[in-house]
Amino acid sequence: MKTATPAMARAINDRLALDLLLERGPLTAPQLRALTGLSRPTVSDLIERLREAGLIEVTGEYGEDRRGPNARLYGLVADRAHVAGVDVRRAAVHVTIADITGQVVGSATCKLDGSLETLIEGVILEAAGGLALDTVVIGAPGLVDPRDGDVMSQTDVPGWRRGVVGSVRQRLGVPVVLENEVNLAAIAELRIGAARGSDDFVLLWLDDGVGAAVVLGGRLRRGVSGGAGEIGFLEVDGARYCYQLEAGVVRGLGRAELAERIAKGAFAFVALLDPGLIVLGGKTLHEGGDELAMLVSERVHERSPAQTEIRVSTVTGNAVLQGAVLTALDLTRDRVFG
Repeated sequence: MKTATPAMARAINDRLALDLLLERGPLTAPQLRALTGLSRPTVSDLIERLREAGLIEVTGEYGEDRRGPNARLYGLVADRAHVAGVDVRRAAVHVTIADITGQVVGSATCKLDGSLETLIEGVILEAAGGLALDTVVIGAPGLVDPRDGDVMSQTDVPGWRRGVVGSVRQRLGVPVVLENEVNLAAIAELRIGAARGSDDFVLLWLDDGVGAAVVLGGRLRRGVSGGAGEIGFLEVDGARYCYQLEAGVVRGLGRAELAERIAKGAFAFVALLDPGLIVLGGKTLHEGGDELAMLVSERVHERSPAQTEIRVSTVTGNAVLQGAVLTALDLTRDRVFG
């Protein structure tokens, strides 16, 4: 069994302190000692290292209401790095820019018109407003090949094809990662939404399209070909599931019939994975609210004895964008924080 080298121990302690500052905000040296269990000299050394690296700074003082010298508060240098989350839809591209603490500092939206890679680059730069970007994560419909990170299936986004992401990466000169948009929405549900605290769940998605994402053991499962969760291809009652839940079809359905159709897709995941939790996401399912979730729950329980909770998404705003930002922040923090 190998023991940690001094350099490795320092790196572990530094990351522990940085993660605590991310989670709790500015802290004093005594607070860092109490939360980490590290000694006074060790905390003093790591604070000095992190300040010299430009990762933390003095943000204020603590203890103004007591006698004696005040303790310095240390916080993350928010503008140490910035990331972009991008949501590519059939009609428009949406972008959110966040600093390394996760604070949103910019956004932009542009309708699809003309060269897709030129448009994506332009709306990202508009949202960034001159800020240098560390990482860009793009969410889009379709299967993403795990081998090369490029799209491997046709989508209904005009101009979307293999090579678009590579072109955007070359134009921006920073790491650009492509991910299926429902997978990113599932990341948002896992971290800040209805699945928070749940290691296993399936997100059923009904918005511009029909899809699903699978999270098991707290990790997103993409499958060998990136097709895990592509429930739209499933044949139900003699027709593809995606055709049964097209926007025009859904608008003509009553609440009970919609619940029945959703339950058939949910049951497929319950029977195969027994996830314990199904989250209903996307604009259509989110608007159905708790009433729709209850109806779906009743119909799923009629089909399976497995204990399965049905919840409506609790992510406010654009879940795909928020998942993209969270993913970009994870990648950037690993690079910047070590």
